[in-house]
This record gives sequence, C-alpha cells and structure tokens, in this order.
Amino acid sequence: MFLRAIARPLMAKVKQTTGIVGLDVVPNAREVLIGLYNKTLKEIQAVPSDEGYRKAVESFTKHRLTVCQEEDDWEKIEKRLGCGQVEELIEEAQDELKLIEKMIEWDPWGVPDDYECEVIENDAPVPKHVPLHRPGPLPEEFYNTLEAVRKTETPATESQLKE
Repeated sequence: MFLRAIARPLMAKVKQTTGIVGLDVVPNAREVLIGLYNKTLKEIQAVPSDEGYRKAVESFTKHRLTVCQEEDDWEKIEKRLGCGQVEELIEEAQDELKLIEKMIEWDPWGVPDDYECEVIENDAPVPKHVPLHRPGPLPEEFYNTLEAVRKTETPATESQLKE
C-alpha cells in the first residue's frame, strides 16, 4: 500500500517538451489549471448574471474544471477537453482572467436602454482589397417560386377589390 502511494506519482508520464517554441512544460499543470479555473469562476461573479459573456465563461470554465478534477493525468485532460495542450489551456485561462478584468473596467453591459447610437452613413467607395460581403445571385428556382406565389395572390386580391 505504501509502495503504491509513493510509486504511482513516480511512474506518471513526464512531458519533456510542448513542441511549441516559447511554451515551457508545466509539471504541475493540473493543479495550476484547477487554481486558475476556480479564480475565473470567482472573478466572473462581478459580471451581471444575465450577460451572455458571463454565462459562456461560466459554462466552459465549469466543464474544464470538472475534467481537471476528475482526471489525474495531463494526457487524459488534454484528450477529454480537446482544446490543445495543458500548457496552452493555462495560457488561455490566464488570458481569460485578464479579459474579465478589462470587461469589468469597460462595463459594456452598462449601456442605458434609451441610449441612441449615432449612425454615420458614408457613400465613399470601398477599397478593392476589402470584401463587400454581398450575397451571390439567388437561384432561378427562387424567382420561379416567387412568381408563382405572386400569381396565386393576385386573383384573390382582385376578387376582394370587386366585392
């Protein structure tokens, strides 16, 4: 029993490299992630509960925290989450904490309901390198269906007018 308790951590696979330049291996990545995810869930409480940003952050953070608590091995965590290496997840969690801080500072949900945004219309030509995002032509079937609908509606309207 004692031997198992000592040998199990020693037999765990040790990651030698992340294979990503500038991203060092974190030997205790699971513990770091659990701490970051708990801190994220605490910090996000400052955001109003009905905001989509808070709901999204809470949702994926709780899921990731649960996986980290259920799995002891970094390989299993990476496989279950499918979001990259644990070291990348650590960077993402740190970035999310910074973003939460900025979002609280910027207060984008504090816009009054009666706020009117000024719309600026500009007829300047769009530069050639900027895509126009205009939809392509509609299929011929659409126009045929539209014409058929118009024909069926027209007699009913005319008959109603005569009455």
